[in-house]
Amino acid sequence: MRIVSGIQPTGNLHLGNYLGAIRNWVRMQDQVADTGGECFFFLADLHAISMPHTPAELTANTREMAAALLACGVDTTKSVLFNQAQVPAHSELQWLLNGTARMGWLNRMTQFKDKSGKNREGASVALFTYPVLQAADVLLYQATHVPVGDDQKQHLELARDIAQKFNNDFCDEDAPVFTLPEPFIPPEAARIMSLRDGTAKMSKSDPSEMSRVNLSDDADTVMKKIKKAKTDPEPLPSEEAGLEGRAEAKNLVSIYGALSGQSVAEVLRDHGGEGFGQFKPALGELLVDTLRPISERFNELKQDTPELDRQLATGAAKARDAAAGTLSKTYDALGLLR
Repeated sequence: MRIVSGIQPTGNLHLGNYLGAIRNWVRMQDQVADTGGECFFFLADLHAISMPHTPAELTANTREMAAALLACGVDTTKSVLFNQAQVPAHSELQWLLNGTARMGWLNRMTQFKDKSGKNREGASVALFTYPVLQAADVLLYQATHVPVGDDQKQHLELARDIAQKFNNDFCDEDAPVFTLPEPFIPPEAARIMSLRDGTAKMSKSDPSEMSRVNLSDDADTVMKKIKKAKTDPEPLPSEEAGLEGRAEAKNLVSIYGALSGQSVAEVLRDHGGEGFGQFKPALGELLVDTLRPISERFNELKQDTPELDRQLATGAAKARDAAAGTLSKTYDALGLLR
């Protein structure tokens, strides 16, 4: 099994990023390594330039995301960690696959419609062809499996369509260039909401620092944010049905469950009847215990730019080696002299 997955390099990483995505990478890495497989994890900095960005911020965010992944447990002895920009084969393969991808396929991609909004004419070409780069990202490494959420299923189907058409058009039946990747359904990711509004996702773009727990927060800050988290005056119910219409209460219970490995029902079984004056300190302590080693390592790594650059360069060298064979076969299949 070979798994390939990427993540956009964003700054100000928070609890929602950890429980919603990063923790699953670590679990996946360990699971795949135990079965003799391998994981290629990349920071999608080439994808980031499909939208308006500040160059200095992109550089900083790429390093910060690398620091977060390493601090959270991505192990470079088990996985290959790199950023796209250090592996030119991603861009090369995208261009080669542009000849196989069909305009009609890309026109059906809902993410372009969502991100471009009403200004489709003003959107970048990169945003439109973004799914072809995603296809190149996984086909380049002969990925057997790709983790997908609901918002990425369409893009994996496109990658399979491109691979199938290329193999049919340019390859002998018994010697296809590309492996058709299968979806890998990770454990259900926790959906963490704002500490100030239980109906909105926890987000770095929220103007209130009190709406999120950052991975860089110290213990006192974490406890303060949980203590001030929005709740209601009622005690916790003993059954899930009692959380209906109580978004903030449900969010705190969900966070507790995600950290402790319990279901919402199990958390309520243990804490039903408690007021938030009792439950919040318990949640805060659990958060502090979970995040302290991550926060300490994260803050340490963020200050060590040479080490972060070394880790990414080492991973990129491995990725370039892994990609070389596929890229060469693609050029040959297309009849390109080099």
